[in-house]
Amino acid sequence: MKLNKVLFGMSFVATTYIVVAAESAPVIDISKVDSTKSNTSQYSPASSQTVSERLASLERKLDARNRAQVNVQRQLDELQSEVNELRGVTELHTHQLSQVLNRQRELYQELDRRVSQALKPANNVPAAISAPTTPTGVPANYSTNLTENQAYDRAVNLVLKDKQYDKAIPEFQSFNKQYPDSSYAPNSHYWLGQLLFNKAQYTQAKNEFTLVVEKYTDSNKRSDAMLKLAMVEQKLNNNVAAKIWYQKVLAQYPESSAAQLAQPRLENL
Repeated sequence: MKLNKVLFGMSFVATTYIVVAAESAPVIDISKVDSTKSNTSQYSPASSQTVSERLASLERKLDARNRAQVNVQRQLDELQSEVNELRGVTELHTHQLSQVLNRQRELYQELDRRVSQALKPANNVPAAISAPTTPTGVPANYSTNLTENQAYDRAVNLVLKDKQYDKAIPEFQSFNKQYPDSSYAPNSHYWLGQLLFNKAQYTQAKNEFTLVVEKYTDSNKRSDAMLKLAMVEQKLNNNVAAKIWYQKVLAQYPESSAAQLAQPRLENL
């Protein structure tokens, strides 16, 4: 019996020791602290890395938006330039058409005058319908030299009929050299200047238009030549000089077609 009590007591003590040993809390608390520290050290770099990525993403988006805005602005500038160029081309074509119609009208009037003279006796031709003459007695808009007429008409036809503009340039140059005092001279120099202008040979075109303005002050091409001088200066980025020429056209020829073309161009400078 005593032996059983002793064995029971020993087993109770052993059990109590095991229970006490199993309740050693400091080991569990230390592991929690270590776990917390390790978790903090684990998630802190990840959080800072996420912020950096977000900033980098925002920067990329801002750069993309800025590039898009720059592209849109560049496209708008290109469209505006094209619109301005098309407006200039339209004005130029309108002016060229007006010049063609005027030239055809002059030719028809001259043809009608010559036919009328051919059908009537020379001594009965009324003075009222006779062609206007210069102080030398030569008609103001037509030469009595058949070769001169043929040379001029050949050059003009290369432009109006054949549309061979490159071939017309040497024809007009040859005509101006061979017939410097021709009644066609202002028209010829103007035509030459126009052809050179269309080929973007602005310096040479400027010389021809300047000659018309300075030498042929009574020519009906003078206002058009002044307009073209303004356009040449504008092409050469000499806006101050262009503005002066536009103002001269408006001041000296306010009712002309050249003035109508000069006004909007002056306002756009």
